Amino acid sequence: MADITPSRPYHIIIFGATGFTGQFVVEEVARCAAEGPSGSSLKWAVAGRSRRRLEAVLNQAAGRLSMPELSTEIEVIVADVSNEESLAIMCQQGVVVLNCVGPYRFYGEPVVKACVENGAHYIDICGEPQFLERMQLDYHTKAKNKGVYVIGSCGFDSIPADLGVLYTQKQFKGTLTAVESFLRISSGPEGFSGHDATWQSAVYGFADSGSLRQLRKKFGHKPLPVVGAKVKKRGLLFFSKEMEQYGIPFLGSDPSVVKRTQRFLYEEQQQSPVQYSAYVGVGGVFSVVKLLCGGLLFWFMVKFSFGRKLLTMFPSFFSFGFFTKAGPTVKQIEDTCFSLTFLGEGYSEGADPSHGLPNAKICTQVVGAEPGYVATVSALVQAAVTLLNELHSLPSRGGVYTPGAAFYKTSLINRLHNHDIKFSIRSCP
Repeated sequence: MADITPSRPYHIIIFGATGFTGQFVVEEVARCAAEGPSGSSLKWAVAGRSRRRLEAVLNQAAGRLSMPELSTEIEVIVADVSNEESLAIMCQQGVVVLNCVGPYRFYGEPVVKACVENGAHYIDICGEPQFLERMQLDYHTKAKNKGVYVIGSCGFDSIPADLGVLYTQKQFKGTLTAVESFLRISSGPEGFSGHDATWQSAVYGFADSGSLRQLRKKFGHKPLPVVGAKVKKRGLLFFSKEMEQYGIPFLGSDPSVVKRTQRFLYEEQQQSPVQYSAYVGVGGVFSVVKLLCGGLLFWFMVKFSFGRKLLTMFPSFFSFGFFTKAGPTVKQIEDTCFSLTFLGEGYSEGADPSHGLPNAKICTQVVGAEPGYVATVSALVQAAVTLLNELHSLPSRGGVYTPGAAFYKTSLINRLHNHDIKFSIRSCP
C-alpha cells in the first residue's frame, strides 16, 4: 500500500490537467475519490503551467459533477516541463503523478526524470513506442534503485490489449502459444474523432520510426522463443470475418507493449511467451479507398519537415476529419464504444507444444465505452488506484514496466470490470 505523509500530502497529482484529456482525468479522479488506500478518500491535486486555467478546470468539473467542493478543496500546483525545479517540487508532494502532457517524445522525459529523482511513482497514457522503450532503456535501473515505478501506456493504448492477452492466457486450459486481436470501434451518426494531440504523436512517431529500430538494438535482446506453430501474419489489407469489415495491422503501441510484457514474463517468471498480432477494422470499400489515398499521402509527407508542418497545422483536412484541433464532441463521445476480440490458439493440457499443430482455441473480448477519452481515463485512474492499494503485488521494488508486467498479479482487471471495461470469454467463431 502507498499512503500519504505530511511531507507528501497527495495520493495523486494530475499533471497536464488543463489539456483535453487531462480535464476528463480530473472528473474521473473526483468520481473515484472513495477508492483510496484502506478505504480512505483519495487526496489529490492538479498541476500545470497556469493557475488560472487549472482553477477554471476545477470549477468546470465542480459544475459538471455537482461537486462544489472541487472548487475550494483541491490544491493547485504550478509546474512546467521547461522548469526542472517546479517539476521537482510537484513530484515531492505526490505518491503518484499521472502525466497527461503529450506528445511524450517532446515533453515526457523531464517528468519521468523528476519523478524518479524525487520518489514519486509515474503513470502515463503514452502510445508512442519510441518514448516508452527509451524510458525503459534509460531509467529502469535508476527507478529500481529509487524504488519508483514508471508505468507507461496505461490508457486505451495499451491496457485493453496488454491485459487482454494476459486474461486470455489465464483462461486458457493448457499452453497458449498465439493470440490475434481485432479492434472494432462503433460510433453514432456523428462519427468518431480524436484530438489533435494524438494526431501529432502519430505524425512525429512515424517520421522517426527508424530511430526505434536503432533503439531496440541497444537492449541487446535475444529473440523470444516461438512456442508451438509459428503464426503467419495477415496481409496489409484483408477482409476480416471476425470484425465483418476490412482490416489492417494495428499501427499503435499495442504490439510493442504486449511483446515487452511477454518478454518480462518469460525472463522473470519463466512463463511461455505468446506470439501476438494486432489488427483494426477500417470499414467498407469506401473507407478502404479513403484509407489508401490518405495513407499514401501521409507516408509521403511525414518524410519531410515541411510535410510534417502541414500535417500538424491541418489535422482535420489530412485525416478526413478524423482528428481535429477541437477534439470530439460530447455527442460523439457518448455514441462511441469499442470491442477488442482476442482469438487464441495453443495446446490443451497434457499436449506437447513441440509436437504437432495447436489443438485448442479460445476467444475472449474486452469491451468498453469511447476509447480515447472514456476508456483511457478509466484505465489510467484505475491503474493509479491499483498501485496505491496493491503496491506489494507489483514486481521487484521499482523500475520501468508495461501495464501487464506491473499489474499481472493485481486486481486491476476486476477494477476495470467495475468501471465499465469488461473482460469476458466468448464462443469461438
